[in-house]
Amino acid sequence: MSLMTEVGLRIDVDTLRGTRRGVPELLKLLTREKTRASFFFAVGPDNMGRHLWRLLKPAFLLKMLRTRAASLYGWDILFKGTFWPGPLIGKACADVINGAAAAGHEVGLHAWDHQRWQSRIEKFSADELKSEIERGYETLARITNNTPAAFAAPAWRITPTGLAILSSYPFRYVSNCRGHSIFRPRGREGDKPLHIEIPTTLPTYDEVVGQQCRPEHYNDFILDRIRPGKLNVLTIHAEVEGICGHEMFARFLARARDRDIVFKPLGELLPAAGSIATGRITRTCQPGREGWIAVQE
Repeated sequence: MSLMTEVGLRIDVDTLRGTRRGVPELLKLLTREKTRASFFFAVGPDNMGRHLWRLLKPAFLLKMLRTRAASLYGWDILFKGTFWPGPLIGKACADVINGAAAAGHEVGLHAWDHQRWQSRIEKFSADELKSEIERGYETLARITNNTPAAFAAPAWRITPTGLAILSSYPFRYVSNCRGHSIFRPRGREGDKPLHIEIPTTLPTYDEVVGQQCRPEHYNDFILDRIRPGKLNVLTIHAEVEGICGHEMFARFLARARDRDIVFKPLGELLPAAGSIATGRITRTCQPGREGWIAVQE
């Protein structure tokens, strides 16, 4: 009898379109596959169209062209919040978010305003950062009538101030960086203990397609990088794997099943007992991404 390889499945939901269209399709697929995951929702305004100014940056422009972003994400995402205020995702899609919780999935906070966090995290004052987290936390708690299980930083961008503020919330864990093992980040002297970090270990679709593999080879590319006996965490996006990449992801789950790979919510990867190693979070540039991300040192 072969041993199963566990993979944490993190589903980031960044936009109104991803919540309204992508999440229901993913819920149906996961139910059919008898698979549970961790859904991380942005619940405030959908202002993702404001990223278009980044087209002036060559790395971002190349990524948009490489991934055929207009067909991948849809024009309603690419221009959302550009010419008018973005709609409030939590208000418009509370039933969808509750549906994920009712189906037995882990539900956590991704952001209040995903675009604002991703583009301004370094410029936030402590009060601004606290407000972003608080508004998202209270909104998601009100929608689900429950405490959000965890927090996952948009675009894997987090600062020491952000880590310290997150530690004041009753999250079971956070997932803010890329890395290789579960650890507890070391904070600044005098800070309260920081939450346990479960990092993403595998690349995302938009990072590798057109650069390291062709779209039709993406499933094999990821499956070949899953390591038995190691921490494996895959992040997908409701805007991709839930909509235009839905059939591709369905084939991925079937292929994974044939390889005795089982997907779980991230919280189920936490050690049952014993000490967890400490470590540092630093920054690096990731091939296929524009700008910096947080990484486990």
